[in-house]
Amino acid sequence: MPGPSAPLAPRDNPNRLLAFLPREDYARIRKSLEIVPATVKEILHKPGEMIEHLYFPGSGFCSVLAVLEDGRLIEVATVGREGVVGTAAVLDATPATHVTMVQAHIDPCFRMSVAAYRAEADRRGAFYELTARFTQALVGSVMQSAACNAVHTVEQRLARWLLMAHDRVEKDSFDLTQEFAAMMLGVTRPTVSLVAATLQKAGLITYRRGRVAVVDRAGLEDASCECYRTVTALVNRASSRASGPARRP
Repeated sequence: MPGPSAPLAPRDNPNRLLAFLPREDYARIRKSLEIVPATVKEILHKPGEMIEHLYFPGSGFCSVLAVLEDGRLIEVATVGREGVVGTAAVLDATPATHVTMVQAHIDPCFRMSVAAYRAEADRRGAFYELTARFTQALVGSVMQSAACNAVHTVEQRLARWLLMAHDRVEKDSFDLTQEFAAMMLGVTRPTVSLVAATLQKAGLITYRRGRVAVVDRAGLEDASCECYRTVTALVNRASSRASGPARRP
């Protein structure tokens, strides 16, 4: 049985890409959008499997993860309500090479079939322009992430990730286990513990029993590398119709 549908007006849609669509485009696309549950640790796309749906988060966020031969997962991009995951499906019919995992509960989450996406993209209208622009920004984010992992300290990288999560959950406190942080950053759990303790001692966060709270946002931005500002600017330009100063996703 079909799930609930998207809001009638684009301005009422919490996903920024969908909200920026012209009314007539949104009215047509809305028929292809279904609201589905998206819970923490749910896998939306698996390597080796065909991508069947695209997902437009209305809150929370997903992690796009590279998969190594030994099974380790390393985050290469974070996508919240500023974007969409699964656009690689429009290019060809090859299986996914990555994992897309829900990291913070998404409610609502708008799902669109690949067939509907391709049909709408073929119009080369506003929807195609917005999703193509965001996909380009996502590629830029992945490249920035690769550079960040190579040259910046674990402390800077953890601060960057906390800022990106903070932007997307829109709450000062959220869940973060050492196991998950280690996976995202490609380091060991003891390293995460030491670095989190450093940030906590500096008064930037509190971290206890798998839950982190941002205490000093400005200080955390100072502790982060420039990659946070670069990636934020990329996704903001992609998910708005007019360029302007960077703001939180």
